[in-house]
This record gives sequence, structure tokens and C-alpha cells, in this order.
Amino acid sequence: MKKYNSLSEIQALIAQKKLDLPDLLDYYFSQIATQQHLNVFNEVFVDSAKKQAVSVQQKIDNGTAGKLAGMVIGIKDNILYKDHITTASSKMLEGFISPYSSTVVTRLIREDAIIIGRTNCDEFAMGGSNETSYYGTVRNAADTERVAGGSSGGSAVAVQADMCLSALGTDTGGSVRQPAAFCGCYGLKPTYGRISRYGVIAYASSFDQVGPITSSVSDAALLLEVLAGADENDSTVSRLPVPDYLAALETTSPKKIAVLKETLESEALDPDIKAAILQAIAQFKAEGHTIEYVSFDLLDYLVPAYYVLTAAEASSNLSRYDGVHYGHRNLQAENLNSLYKKSRAEGFGEEVKRRILLGTFVLSAGYYDAYYQKAQQVRRLIRDKIEALLVDFDVILTPVAPTPPFKIGENIQDPLVMYMADIFTVLASLTGVPAIAIPLGNNKLGLPLSLQLMGKHFEEGALLSLSKSFTYLSST
Repeated sequence: MKKYNSLSEIQALIAQKKLDLPDLLDYYFSQIATQQHLNVFNEVFVDSAKKQAVSVQQKIDNGTAGKLAGMVIGIKDNILYKDHITTASSKMLEGFISPYSSTVVTRLIREDAIIIGRTNCDEFAMGGSNETSYYGTVRNAADTERVAGGSSGGSAVAVQADMCLSALGTDTGGSVRQPAAFCGCYGLKPTYGRISRYGVIAYASSFDQVGPITSSVSDAALLLEVLAGADENDSTVSRLPVPDYLAALETTSPKKIAVLKETLESEALDPDIKAAILQAIAQFKAEGHTIEYVSFDLLDYLVPAYYVLTAAEASSNLSRYDGVHYGHRNLQAENLNSLYKKSRAEGFGEEVKRRILLGTFVLSAGYYDAYYQKAQQVRRLIRDKIEALLVDFDVILTPVAPTPPFKIGENIQDPLVMYMADIFTVLASLTGVPAIAIPLGNNKLGLPLSLQLMGKHFEEGALLSLSKSFTYLSST
């Protein structure tokens, strides 16, 4: 069975009686089984997925199937699915069975997607390489000695290695876009508030956003259409109407594209990525779009502001994991204080502890004004500058990551090096604007390259249509 790159391909074959869902599901199961060395799935939902496949096939035969009938999808292991284990790839939640489903899972099932399993990720979504997972590192299918990216590394490799058609990740500072870039996929971070966070284990609540990783723009558009929209369980979700994103793919018009010149002039930017992006820029020009290089003088403030704010929110969100209500519990503690300390020390990994400590520090008396409040002010400056840019331009173009996927173990011992790898993705996260990673072929080592497009709040349709109309033509 060949690799399918879009739901429309699968649905056409099902309509022609050349394929049925149980057989398709068995194919994906075999793909997972033969590629276990990549460490992509924390759990494969064999029984529930098989039941879904039979049920959805019957609906297809009866003509009553939903929009996503035929889509086999993985979900990141921080997205709740009722009666299934969800752990956020942490010992802290080992064996935790979700008592309810997240809104995104409910909407997937309502439209007849088949959920094949929960994908490996950095612990509590904290990491950029999928090396902080309690269940071990996810390996990149392009080169198994290299990282998949993070924190949604399992979701990206699941799509890259043809273990499912698409996957959901969560993006706090680039955790959908960077792994998608490292794995040669499309990765969409919608506008903050476009998709409900109900039932998604929180890392940093003013940043977290669910997003799809796919092999085609059309599948990203369709998933966004299904997942977006108001939700009575999440007060932060926008009540704006959800557009027909699939129809928007067919309406293309010339765009004004701003290239942030400091990002391309950065000494950290890999020469192959720069060359591929310059080739893409030339192609955008040839396709009738207007390109203008603009200055963005706040680049150096992005990563510090992002890590102060997200660590502060993580410190607050993760305080609930105390060994009392649920999660890992130390059984040798002599008193309540000892129970808290030992349970958290044993349950959390090193990177999660580091961010909790940093967040607690910046929120503490005497440091709140100097760090947390100052970072909020910087966030406001960054947002104002980006919104001003997006008055004059339709789209902002930057790299996704400064390098192609790096080797496993190369950066994990130096947190600052790892954090600086987020320098180009955290801009969209700090400002809440939508952003998408688009594949740009591979370098000479066969490693995927990518670029990032950012758009105006709630104008994902413009990003998707531009991405759909653009087909990268390598100059090599």
C-alpha cells in the first residue's frame, strides 16, 4: 500500500471500493510495528480504533459519514481521550486514565476520524527535541541519529513515517511547527483562541494551542475547520464564526509578504536553510507576490520574554500535581510536606523541574516586577510591533528553526542552546498570531528544510491558501 498524502485520496479510493477502513487501519498498524525503533507511540489504541473503523465504514456505506471519514489520526499524549491513558509523557501521570474527552477529540470523533494512538512528546510539552520524555527519545525517520523536534515530535514522525495520515500536536512556543519542519511536514499553529484547550493538559495557558501536522495543506485546512469554534467549556475560545477553510484554498490573490531581515541575517541560521528560503522568496516573487525586507529590532528579546512567561505559567499549572489528588504518589513520606516534596521530585523529569523552579523564582516576592512584569511589558511591545506590521502586510516570512534536525544528545546538556533554537517560532506564540511551517525539500544529507509564514489574527485562510498555491522548486 502506498503512502497517502491527503484524505481526498483515501476517500476517493473508498468510494471506488478499492479500499476499506479496516484494511487501511491494519496497514497503519503494520507501519507502526515495523518502525518501533522510532519510538513514536506511547500507546496504540488497537481495540478502540478497530471498533471505530468498522463503525465508520458502515456509515460510509450508508452515506451518513462525517467530514473526516477515512482519516486515521494520532493525538499527542497530552490530549485527553475518555477511558484511555494520557500521561503527557511523564512519570507523574503514569497510568492515568482520562475521565472525559477533550473538545478536540470529541470533534474528531463526531466527524468520524479514527484515533490510532497517543504519540510520544517532551514531558508536559516542555522541550524542543523530544528528549525529555519519560518514555525515551523519538527518532527522526530521515536519520535515526537525529531528533524529531519537540515537543510534538511523536506526532510529526507519525506523519513523516506513514504511521497515520495526520496527527494533532500542541504548540506553546513552536511545538507543532518545529517538529513539522524537522520531519518535512506541514505544521499549523492557529490563532490563540481559535481551537478549544478544554481537555488539553496545560503547560502555559496564555500560549498553548492545538494544531495539526499533516502531509497536505488541504488536510490542515479541513482539520482546522472541524476543530475550531466556540466551546462552552473554554472561556478563552473565540466565538467568531469558523470559515470554510477548504473553500478558501481555491481563492488565491497576490499577497504582500514582509521578510524579517534580522532572521535571515542571523549568524545562527544554517546556510542550507537560508539558501532554500531565498529560493522560496524568489519563487513567491515569480508567482506575483510582493516581497519587502523589513527590520524587526526586538529579535533578541523574544526568547527571554517567552521563557520567563511560560515558566511562570508552568509553575502555576503544575502545582496541582502534588501526590494527593492524582498522579505519582510517594508511599514512604512521613508527613504531608514530605509527600509533596518526594512525589514531585520523583514524578517530574529534570527539564520540567528546571522550568517550575524558574517560574517560581520569577513570580516570587522581590523578583515579580523585575522579571515577570517586565516580560509582560516586552510581550506587549512585541505584539504591538507585529500588529503594526500586519496592517501593511498580509504575511510575515521567517525561518522555522535555525538548523535542520540536530543529533540526539547534541544540545540536551545545555538548556540555553536548546532554548535559543526557539528564536524564530516564539514570535507567533508571544503575539498569538497564526503561523504555518512549509516544507522546502531536503539538504544534501537528506534532512528536511522549512520556512514559516505568519498571518493576521484569525486569518488562517490566507496562510493556508498561500501555502497551497506554493510548490517549492529546488534550485539544486
